[in-house]
Amino acid sequence: MSPPPAPVLVIGNKNYSSWSLRPWLLLKQLGIAFTEVRLPLDTPQFVTEIGRWSPSGRVPVLHHGELVVWDSLAIAEYVNEVLAPGRVWPKALEARAIARSVAAEMHSGFGALRSELPMNIRARRRVEPSVDCNADIARLQALIRESRLLHGADGPWLFGEFSAADAMLAPVAWRFTTYDVPHDDIVGAWLSTVLECEAMRAWANDARTETEIIAADEAGIPV
Repeated sequence: MSPPPAPVLVIGNKNYSSWSLRPWLLLKQLGIAFTEVRLPLDTPQFVTEIGRWSPSGRVPVLHHGELVVWDSLAIAEYVNEVLAPGRVWPKALEARAIARSVAAEMHSGFGALRSELPMNIRARRRVEPSVDCNADIARLQALIRESRLLHGADGPWLFGEFSAADAMLAPVAWRFTTYDVPHDDIVGAWLSTVLECEAMRAWANDARTETEIIAADEAGIPV
């Protein structure tokens, strides 16, 4: 039996779609070849075409042969099992467990930050975060700081080597940049690692060429 063709990753706008960025960055950083399909969010094209790609009606979604995997965290686990076995999470048991906890917390939490500081790569904005949003910011910075201090000795990523935890938190790097969120040197070093890697630079370059505007994600006052 011949192997399935290269996977297809369906994503939304690169400027706004934080969920799309996560599996895209993971695949790129791991050197996995894939075909990219971009469906701009909140457009007639998205409404017309998403049904043929995604059973949930959302992005991201990964197609690999006949298999369809939706949701960014589920895609990461599939990559770990099939496309890049054992390379998605840290090798050490304790670090791997913590990395999965960090990724899962990002996946399910931080609602105030998502709402008040939407990912918007093209913009530089000023926002006055709410108490809840500031709590989210503080928690995220604690996660970054603790991961780096306790498990990051072998490299510049959260757990030394790149992992799915970095991919899951990667949109935070843009949120902190867009809204000029204050941070310490440890957090800043990780932000630089994310934003300056080749894959992220390529994503950002594409985002800056997009012309779609999602008004709900244009939060704050331009600076």
